[in-house]
Amino acid sequence: MAEVIDLLATLTVHRDRERLDVSLAQALMGLVRPQGVGVWRLVGEGDGEGSDQRWLMCARLQAGMAAPCSDPPWTDLSMLPTKESAPLRVACMGRQMQVAEPDPLGTGLIVTAFPVPGDREQPGVVEVVTSIALTPDELRAIHAVLRVFGNFQALLDYSQRDTLTGLLNRKTFDESFMKTARHSAGGAQAALFESRRPEQAARYWIGVLDIDHFKSVNDRYGHLIGDEVLLLVARIMRSTFRFQDRLFRFGGEEFVVMMRCADEADAMRAFERFRQNMAEYPFPQVGSVTGSIGFTEVQSTDTPSAAFERADRAVYHAKQNGRNMVCSHAELVRTGALKDDTKVGDVELF
Repeated sequence: MAEVIDLLATLTVHRDRERLDVSLAQALMGLVRPQGVGVWRLVGEGDGEGSDQRWLMCARLQAGMAAPCSDPPWTDLSMLPTKESAPLRVACMGRQMQVAEPDPLGTGLIVTAFPVPGDREQPGVVEVVTSIALTPDELRAIHAVLRVFGNFQALLDYSQRDTLTGLLNRKTFDESFMKTARHSAGGAQAALFESRRPEQAARYWIGVLDIDHFKSVNDRYGHLIGDEVLLLVARIMRSTFRFQDRLFRFGGEEFVVMMRCADEADAMRAFERFRQNMAEYPFPQVGSVTGSIGFTEVQSTDTPSAAFERADRAVYHAKQNGRNMVCSHAELVRTGALKDDTKVGDVELF
């Protein structure tokens, strides 16, 4: 009993979603002592014909392994194995129950897959590798751990996600930002660790979106229609940006994106694609809804508020100059449209 309590304590100690999958793998390794455990998430676009869904390895542990391994969170989707490459996982998710088969690599081991409960955006599968079939007691224990995991994950979602749109909320932004700033500070070493394409430097960007004339939508059509507009904007964000990009709703009509791009031109193309997708979307009853977007590169010395302020000033410039446009803070500084008021921590450089 004491061992089970320790495992549950280990499982629920983290508030970081990426670490949570690692703690699940560690808990299952300690519970049934298998040859290995892997936690996989299905990421990418769509769920039917023409979709591009792939498997992200969130945690993998093997007997004798000192530390878990995983795919970097900023991995390019095209570098991940396709959904169809793992038929056991597909069968497990389709049936929503455990599925077991001999290891396809011919090792003589048995792989048992379990659906991971609680995440609709990135559904997951746990694979437990054993030398013999799991006993009924071991199966019950694994299912119990997965139920606890699903309940805890739901609690995290409640505290970390916006209740209306399901995007990450404001209070999760600072921690996500500081992780990104640390990666940015790592330079070439961060690029080698984070990317399967080490020739690309790790550069990160945040963009702020403000829906144009949103108050008039609420005043004219009511708050229910206004909420529908917010939901649809969040849906357009999910379909436009990549699975590894961090999407936040800060409240009201303000949204934030954190993403990795090779340079300013790539970031501009990504935000411009979103602006265009939003402008062309036929919002029910309202018709056309546009957004003003400002973005900036994350610097290694940035605080969350300093980087956000730069992007927000670019949004303000867009709103003052016609709305429905994307503005780069760096470009506005280069052209003299904005003053360079870069801050290091809380100290302003004149």
